[in-house]
Amino acid sequence: MTADWFRNTDWSATIEAEFNENLSRARRKEQYLRIQASTLARTNPEVALRLLDRYFELPDNFDHAQAHVDRAAAFLALMRIDDALDSYEDALARESEFPKLRTEAYLELPFQIAVLRLRNRYARALEVLRTNQSRLMFPVDHFRWHAAMALIAAHLGQPDARVHAERALEASARDKSGFRYHPSVGLVGDRYDEIIQQLASHVAA
Repeated sequence: MTADWFRNTDWSATIEAEFNENLSRARRKEQYLRIQASTLARTNPEVALRLLDRYFELPDNFDHAQAHVDRAAAFLALMRIDDALDSYEDALARESEFPKLRTEAYLELPFQIAVLRLRNRYARALEVLRTNQSRLMFPVDHFRWHAAMALIAAHLGQPDARVHAERALEASARDKSGFRYHPSVGLVGDRYDEIIQQLASHVAA
């Protein structure tokens, strides 16, 4: 059994058979199912969803909140938007029951609502953002929070769109996390280039 048998970045019948063989000998099957699903959520979302179905059938519910977030990522990859947003809501509901185990659902839910311009969900997005602002830690957290606020405000024609866009861009430009021993953790990187361009247009307007 190799150390990374539950972190396969590809999937095939052979890989699946090896994974299941290793899983049959593992004690914490839930943990390995969830981690493997998370690794495949964006590249092999249908496989990830099947693994998560198996995860939720098992009795250990320790990591349910993160499993809901992983499920949301897979749904987004399949463009099943309503299912993804429902999964983020499930994660937040789980966190309210077990607040010591938190996820990024508080950012991802409103961020996706803002990016997808789901006006009928703006009120919920703003509620989640404002309720959880104190949780922001890394530059990418501040970026997503202010980006979501900026995009919603811009779509609604509100004047504070520019201020939030400026703060999001400031966060995206940071090259250090602010944490002494982990200076490169939580930076924005190039994943959000398209959103950054939108925000820059709001600042320039």
